[in-house]
Amino acid sequence: MSTIHFIGGEKGGVGKSLVARLAAQYLIDHQRPFLGFDSDRSHGALLRFYPGHASPVVIDRYDQLDKVVEAAIDQTDRTVLVDLAAQTHQALVQWMEESGMLELAREFGITVRYWHVMDAGKDSVDLLQKLFDRFESQLDYVLVLNQLRGDDFGLFELSGLRERAWRLGAKLVNLPRLHEQAMSKIDAHSASFWAAAHGGERAFSGLGLLERQRVKLWLNKAYAGLATPLA
Repeated sequence: MSTIHFIGGEKGGVGKSLVARLAAQYLIDHQRPFLGFDSDRSHGALLRFYPGHASPVVIDRYDQLDKVVEAAIDQTDRTVLVDLAAQTHQALVQWMEESGMLELAREFGITVRYWHVMDAGKDSVDLLQKLFDRFESQLDYVLVLNQLRGDDFGLFELSGLRERAWRLGAKLVNLPRLHEQAMSKIDAHSASFWAAAHGGERAFSGLGLLERQRVKLWLNKAYAGLATPLA
């Protein structure tokens, strides 16, 4: 059966949409069919970069969230990606509870995988603890340490949450840093990561030859981390 990947972290600016874009590009490059749902009403990354694969979803509309589960049930050959905007976690949890969503997913053999994207700050650690306290073993977890948003995750290491994550069977992804200028150019040209790494025309992605090479190496490292949670 299919897997629903909720890519969140609740806090704004930690890189949730970046991870969603990477996951989408990984699935495309590995010829894996997927359906994307984008909950960011103003800056939807999946809708912007992968419009042929994504649809908008309003988190506080139960009928729209229902479509996420229905898609996973009806199209078992497709992975489902949901890019969660900041400050949507409570509405998502309320929908899950009032709809019995997790129970229904288990009945249909659907895996519900929650990606907690983290920067190096304390807020990300505190939010992760609340996530574990609320769901414990009810969810399948992926923790993404986003080095584009800081490279010192000492607060996470000292919190004891790594050990708790291990006991819960969570998968850990270290997302490597990419040169900031390269990422800015990719976004400015609305280029997919594939186009940024492989496109031959500077006008298409804004990147020079060595910048494209750096993106290609970064993408390969990122893919190595995504392979297991997207399997």
